[in-house]
Amino acid sequence: MAKFGILGSGSWGTALARVLNMNGHDVYLWDHDTELMQILQEERVNTKYLANYALPASMNVEPDLAKVVHDKDGLIMAVPSHGIRGVLEKMPAIAQDTVITSVAKGIENNTLLRVSQILAERFDENKIAVLSGPSHAEEVSRDVPTVVVAASKSRETAKFVQDAFMRPTFRVYAQHDVVGVELGAALKNIVAVAAGIIDGVGGGDNTKAALITRALAEITRLGTKLGADSLTFAGLAGMGDLIVTCMSKYSRNRHLGEQIGRGKTLDEALSEMVMVAEGVRTTRSAYELASRHDVEVPIITEAYNVLFNNKKPRVAVHDLMTRAAKVEDWG
Repeated sequence: MAKFGILGSGSWGTALARVLNMNGHDVYLWDHDTELMQILQEERVNTKYLANYALPASMNVEPDLAKVVHDKDGLIMAVPSHGIRGVLEKMPAIAQDTVITSVAKGIENNTLLRVSQILAERFDENKIAVLSGPSHAEEVSRDVPTVVVAASKSRETAKFVQDAFMRPTFRVYAQHDVVGVELGAALKNIVAVAAGIIDGVGGGDNTKAALITRALAEITRLGTKLGADSLTFAGLAGMGDLIVTCMSKYSRNRHLGEQIGRGKTLDEALSEMVMVAEGVRTTRSAYELASRHDVEVPIITEAYNVLFNNKKPRVAVHDLMTRAAKVEDWG
């Protein structure tokens, strides 16, 4: 069995720690939030993010980051994408053969880098993997059957992550398209915000189905322009994650969009949330990436206008529906 450090003890980090622990691995949980660390140590329950799961005695809660990353076979980067650099700045050197797996779903503002690209500035990219797919922490923590994908440029690294996490209720596929898996994971959060806006303004199933389908088309356009395999977006990190994030009651991005659709400002909606909605920052990054590479992304553009240019949600929906007639072309 392997030794893993989990950097980030939110709902997803805690749920993944549970999977690794149940597979017999030696797991160490860490978070920059000292109050959360104290709760985990004293109460053995993540009352802030995942209250339905009690940490077993065999799971270690370690507030010392140096101890968490020292002599580990794998590290799971479960902090939000905008917090990755801050953690890396605090992190001491690690063993060269340690596998680093990002489970964050965002694109950094300003640099427009994916998390694996940020990690590759410091670590060997052949030791970097990304894990994504339709997987709410709340369901993973209850052993609801879940299927995800692990991607790495190194087949050996992807296989290591696959083997570490595989269990009867958590199936992992392995593949090589890091760009596609990461972009699918990040961009679907923007669509989830848009789906929530549709819920908020009273749209129906027809509307949301159209949104998901057409969003997949523009995610594929942008993704392939950035070097991804188009078929990746038909898989777990693409369509799979789009469906669950746009439809689920657990989706924080969909929830945020719904509040905005009902008339709240972005600041008001964010102030009421405990967990991070990665889709907000990613909308800005994706809009800038599409502009830089001259890719047409009408749904991302309208989400950007609603979030950052104070465009009325109903006007955004109307403008999407009344665009010039086109041929449905996925080329």
